[in-house]
Amino acid sequence: MNAPLFPVMAPASPLAAPITGLMWVTLLLGLGVFLLVTVAIFYFVRRYRHRGAQGEPPQVFGNAPEELIWMGAATLVLILIFALSVRVAAQSSPPTDEETPEITVTARQWFWQASYPGGAVSANEIHIPAGRRILLALESGDVIHDFWAYRLGRKLDVIPGQHNRLWIQASAPGVYQGACAEYCGTQHAWMRFVVVAQTPAEYQDWLTRTARPAATPTTDALAGSRLYARLGCPVCHAIGASSAQKVGPDLTHFGSRQLIAGGVLSNTPEHLTRWLNDPDAVKPGTRMPNYPLTGQDIADLTRYLEGLQ
Repeated sequence: MNAPLFPVMAPASPLAAPITGLMWVTLLLGLGVFLLVTVAIFYFVRRYRHRGAQGEPPQVFGNAPEELIWMGAATLVLILIFALSVRVAAQSSPPTDEETPEITVTARQWFWQASYPGGAVSANEIHIPAGRRILLALESGDVIHDFWAYRLGRKLDVIPGQHNRLWIQASAPGVYQGACAEYCGTQHAWMRFVVVAQTPAEYQDWLTRTARPAATPTTDALAGSRLYARLGCPVCHAIGASSAQKVGPDLTHFGSRQLIAGGVLSNTPEHLTRWLNDPDAVKPGTRMPNYPLTGQDIADLTRYLEGLQ
């Protein structure tokens, strides 16, 4: 699917469309006022450019009717924007306390983890069924973040110790970009994610596959599996233990994901090799340690991790 040039202006959800409409109304009203004032300034500069050449012109100290007209016009514009904002807020249908979230999204410096009932876990990839509203539970593991899938709904802060909830919906299957919209540290700009909207059948198939245990390492991946354990990687990354709280992303099905390093790189063996060779060179400030690995070590780890399908 080809992404639009300006995604924020191309809603792909009935939840995002009213917000985009309100943005256009506000933009056009502001543009109208700007053009009106600009044209008036140029007109009066030209029309009265010779007055006062022989001395100071008569001074006017207030005009009540004109002031009331300008203040009244500005008030009407603000009332219109306020009324439209209230209407759009109502259309977003805030969830009630009785509604149970289907997906828990946890924000950490600097990646997003999505956890599903039944044990499926993914990082920087949020799978949803197309054509249906999905309730997300938004949690933070460290600082304040902000969840924003541009084309699918409004943005919402993710605050430590506070359980916020947000509706999200995609009108059609596709891959939709998202990002953190609240400065959260060195790599805030590279805290990206994608929302993968699938047909109900594809979504159910993905849930079933992702809830399965991690793939057993093949013979040629055993060296990478042993090195992974010897380096202490399980301290930060869970494989097959979705309920465990870890500092880094869950890697149970790492090989089937589209992105690594919070969206900096696409998930290919070449990019994974580059990441393992020097994580801080790819993403300065990352909490991934830079181990003194040999070329063979990196090749073994790459083979093992890419095999986690």
